[in-house]
Amino acid sequence: MAGRGRKDHGSADGSARVIEFLHTLEPWLIEVFLISNMAAMGLGLTLRQMRVPLGNLHLVAYATITNFILVPLLAVGVSRVLDLAPSLATGLLLLGLSAGAPFMPKVAAIAKGDIALSVGLVVLLMVGTTAFMPVVLPQLVEGAQVDSLRIARFLVLLMLVPLAGGLVLRARSPVFARKLRPILERVSTGSLLAAIVVVMTVNLEAVVRVSGSGAIAAGLLFTILSALAGWSFGARGVAQRSVLSLASGFRNVPVALIVSLQNFEDPDVAVMVIVTTFVALLVLVPAAWIAGLRTSDA
Repeated sequence: MAGRGRKDHGSADGSARVIEFLHTLEPWLIEVFLISNMAAMGLGLTLRQMRVPLGNLHLVAYATITNFILVPLLAVGVSRVLDLAPSLATGLLLLGLSAGAPFMPKVAAIAKGDIALSVGLVVLLMVGTTAFMPVVLPQLVEGAQVDSLRIARFLVLLMLVPLAGGLVLRARSPVFARKLRPILERVSTGSLLAAIVVVMTVNLEAVVRVSGSGAIAAGLLFTILSALAGWSFGARGVAQRSVLSLASGFRNVPVALIVSLQNFEDPDVAVMVIVTTFVALLVLVPAAWIAGLRTSDA
């Protein structure tokens, strides 16, 4: 019996060490993905290609209204209809206010969407989130504050700098850029898949704990309605509509997590952010794949 107790204790210690290691690995994988993904996007585009779709003021205005008005309202509405616990409702609201998912251009590529529009839109929405959330969140959640400088540093160092570097390298050395781009794309894909596995493993117990609380149903309903809001209006071509749909359906989980950890002691706020993000991946990535197949066959 004593031997079994020591064995169980050693197994628990080993599991704790693994989880601790994965916690340490998690932010590194996310940062590697962000840097490699944005750099690869820059290597495949020119500044003019990014600027042209954003010159469509109607498109930009609709994307702004959808992501900063309609989607937050959907988060509030879904929380009330499903009577979510306050902590889960707050997590969903944080996602509603966090526009500009950094991995959206990668999924847009799967859907055969407008890549230049997707990259330009992510940058635009992230900048908008940095200005929008610090003003709106304290009005909706008492006592909540947002460190906009921290979010801005995240935006600049992990997204804008790699994107700008890729754009400059393509302009100065297009041959080298063509060789480097597939390498960075493989790195970004591998690090994203690894990050998904690690995040799910680290938070599996918490996800299971809230699975019966309406969190999964709320995340599913919020994702579908948000994606439909982006698809329904604002663009004529399928390539642009798919990008707008993914831009509103996917939310900026790194920003939402930063704010949740800064402001809320209840871990269920961050858990709701994670649950909804996984639901969005399970729904929107297959939808993007199907859309890409239909576009290829057309």
